[in-house]
This record gives sequence, structure tokens and C-alpha cells, in this order.
Amino acid sequence: VQLQASGGGSVQAGGSLRLSCAASGIGSSSVPAMSWYRQAPGKQREFVTITQSSGATIYLDSVKGRFTASRDNAKNTVYLQMNSLKPEDTAVYYCNAELRRLGALTNYWGQGTQVTVSS
Repeated sequence: VQLQASGGGSVQAGGSLRLSCAASGIGSSSVPAMSWYRQAPGKQREFVTITQSSGATIYLDSVKGRFTASRDNAKNTVYLQMNSLKPEDTAVYYCNAELRRLGALTNYWGQGTQVTVSS
């Protein structure tokens, strides 16, 4: 299983970026949930959003109203539209996919994509 994240970059405060994360090699597994986490320099990795296969999504409080996550289940891809970006959103963003196969759940991580927001 591979998760390929893309879409990071550098923007000024107030700008927007759209991240994508595609899961491949999942075979007959289902993907109940896909998530985004981020890790700023010197800080622990933190949860940003989780999207269920139904489309139901939960967000970190500090990104509510600014970030929107969505999924394309046919492509096993999750997106993160980030608007009104703030310098405190600067971090490496990681995607995570929860796969279910034969009743077992396994989590996989993507390689991370850098998001830098300048003031």
C-alpha cells in the first residue's frame, strides 16, 4: 500500500492550497477512513481532519471554517482544501489511510508534504 501526497507549497497568509492524497495497492481492502495530520517544527504531530467513506468529516477546531476535506472513493483519494491560511498552519502535512481487510484494520502513512505560510 502506498499513499502519495501532493499539493504543498509556500503561500502568503490568507492564501489557499489544495492537498491531495491517493492510496494505491490496496487490493481488495476497503478504506473506512482517510485523515490528515500535520507536524510543525519542534511540535508533535497533530490531527487535522478525518473523513469517513460516507463523507462524514471531523475537523480540528482551529481549522474549522477554513479547511474542507473531501473524498473520491472511486479513486481512493482524499483532498484537503485549505483557505485563509495562517502562519500557524505551517507544517508538514501527512495523510493517513485506515484499511480494512478480512476484518483487520491497518493504518498507513504518506510521505508528507510541506506547507509554508508566510506573514
